[in-house]
Amino acid sequence: MSPKSPPPTLDIRGLRLELPGTARPVLDGVDLTVGPGETVALVGESGSGKSLTSRTALGLLPPGAATEGTVQVEGRDVLTASADRLRALRAGTVAMIFQDPRATLNPLRRIGDFLTEGVRSTGLMDGPRATARATELLDAVGLDAGTLQKYPTQVSGGMLQRVVIAAALMGDPALLLADEPTTALDVTTQAEVIALLARLRASFRTGLLFVTHDLDLAAAISDRVYVMYAGRIAETGPAEALFERPRHPYTAALLASTPRLTAPGGRLSAIPGQPPDLRTPLSGCAFADRCPLATGICRETAPEARPAPGRTEHTAACHHSDRLAEEGAVVDA
Repeated sequence: MSPKSPPPTLDIRGLRLELPGTARPVLDGVDLTVGPGETVALVGESGSGKSLTSRTALGLLPPGAATEGTVQVEGRDVLTASADRLRALRAGTVAMIFQDPRATLNPLRRIGDFLTEGVRSTGLMDGPRATARATELLDAVGLDAGTLQKYPTQVSGGMLQRVVIAAALMGDPALLLADEPTTALDVTTQAEVIALLARLRASFRTGLLFVTHDLDLAAAISDRVYVMYAGRIAETGPAEALFERPRHPYTAALLASTPRLTAPGGRLSAIPGQPPDLRTPLSGCAFADRCPLATGICRETAPEARPAPGRTEHTAACHHSDRLAEEGAVVDA
């Protein structure tokens, strides 16, 4: 008998989020899990709902948002949590790394203050212990203790991103949310930050939800991948299987449109059209108007997620997933 798997660190079930002035949900029936010590990538075009999904784990909802479903972190529901519970959650259980580190830090305060303020204000640590923890984490991300006395303008963007990662780990979180944390960095620094996140995840056994639009990056860092389109999960599965044999035309089209040095010359493949407007209701598959495999049923009925034959962990919400698998992984949209 196989050992029982530990419960997910993040468990999102049937998440539906509506905003005033929209004709359809911004998030529509999202299911997503992150296990302890697991890296999960959430990929898709801008506006697909990736960042909004990740922020629900912190209880950061847009004004006027109405929600259904559950968002649980370490077995506790976030959407129904009190203000005090949310403060405690953000201080010690869940932490987020945002895209632009310079927008995260106050340029008029020292980096040491930024690192220690959160855990001191919530009573998790006193001043000396917080400083010792900050020094330890700076060393873990490759920076020396002298960084505590510097101002954000005195260090590079790559160093600041390391500082933000150290700050996210100050409360020893069970879940780390990384919202495109390498977007503002050069390629070399991006590689260093990705390697650092992988190493820290292994050391601290922290679950990592990595939000990105870069499929190659998702393949390199993640154990599992969720592909999101128009607020819905189009496909999910182990990273290697999903990228080698996608079962949703959107995933295949994203892969086909990724620039590669080994690709033949000529025009780069692109996905025609635009994602559906939030002011327009959807009656079927959200991707139907841009999909080369779409038929009448696609425009009339929203597809349910179905597992691949013999691979229950790899699912796609597509009426024609079996046809795509038979005809090949790459769809020229």
